[in-house]
Amino acid sequence: MPIPDRPLEGEDLIKEVCRRIRAARSLWDAHKNAACRKEREQALALYSTLTPEQKDKVPQALRVWLRYRSEKYFGTHQTQPGSAHRSSKRSGKRRGQKGGS
Repeated sequence: MPIPDRPLEGEDLIKEVCRRIRAARSLWDAHKNAACRKEREQALALYSTLTPEQKDKVPQALRVWLRYRSEKYFGTHQTQPGSAHRSSKRSGKRRGQKGGS
């Protein structure tokens, strides 16, 4: 698909936002988190350029997934890809060991 010479606007922009959100959702369902994160960030960038009237034209299920559900997993409070892993929440016990002596 050729790259357009001018930025998207109007109905084309709304269609592209919806397409990117759907692509991110399908990548999420396929457990391809890195690709999903990239697609979601691009969708958010485009979504933020929409006017309130245009945002209303994006289906509610897509808006909810983009803003809320995916924020739970990709929000700033989560460990970023490629960074050090979070420390374990366990109390230092190995799997299968019982407490006490």
